[in-house]
Amino acid sequence: MVQHANERVAYHNGEIKPESRVLVSFRDRGFKYGEAVFDTARTVRHKPFKLEEHIDRLFRSMRYLQIDSGLKREEMLSISHEVLERNLHLIAPDEDYWLFQRVSPGVADPFLSDGEARPTVIVECTPLPLRARAPLYRDGVRVQIPATRRTPPDAVSPRAKTQNYINLQIADREVRAQDPQAWAILLDHDGNLAEGLGSNIFFVRDGELHTPRARFVLPGISRETVIDLAGEEGIAVHETDLDLFDAFTSDECFLTSTSLCMVPVASVNGRRIGKGGLPGPVTARLVEAYKRLLDFDFVAQYTDKL
Repeated sequence: MVQHANERVAYHNGEIKPESRVLVSFRDRGFKYGEAVFDTARTVRHKPFKLEEHIDRLFRSMRYLQIDSGLKREEMLSISHEVLERNLHLIAPDEDYWLFQRVSPGVADPFLSDGEARPTVIVECTPLPLRARAPLYRDGVRVQIPATRRTPPDAVSPRAKTQNYINLQIADREVRAQDPQAWAILLDHDGNLAEGLGSNIFFVRDGELHTPRARFVLPGISRETVIDLAGEEGIAVHETDLDLFDAFTSDECFLTSTSLCMVPVASVNGRRIGKGGLPGPVTARLVEAYKRLLDFDFVAQYTDKL
């Protein structure tokens, strides 16, 4: 099969092919019902960071939804590496990729037929939006709390990374209708802060970190990385219920996400966080620790695009 030199390739059900030839049936249960899972790692200097942890979480999400990809963990890792390697020539040395794995049960529907299920498996990569997100490190993130609440864990566990993102998308559109640059962080049904679209939130108070409990959020790999780094730095971490009082009275605030690693928050609902510049001292200390872990300045990778 001929691959155009300027077109990315993706793995699709046993074959690596140009992205334009990756077609999914409209009867696929991922499309019909949102019955699908995914995960994504980022690369650092073109090498995937904590890919194994992301693949492990993908397989936990599949077990939760009772989806079988038909692939072993080692096969998913190998395919992910191959897809990445075959796309690296399309980005510059100072750029990096998101590396996605997506799995649905496929077309067969046990409610409508006796057909044997054949899963849909896609592995693909997309360049990180470095230029678009660069101002976040200069200005900080403006967090807004939408009226839309996070789906409660007794309905659907947020610890599974599913492709049914409608709850988070509605919340994101709600805040962006008022401020196109705002990032939504949803409350849970008890009025405590939960999470945003692909992001976890941390607050600093009296030199210690506070973050929502894992039961109510998708515990991000970047979130876990920061918690580990805080332990190495001797910074106490509290996983606890946090409401808007905690947000408004915090000394610092930051978000974690796969693409951004860590990024400071400037305000919550228009109220400035802390009294100093961005990032605050504890956030800055953890950012430096994160850079040392990566042996890479992820902040400069973004700000160089300003």
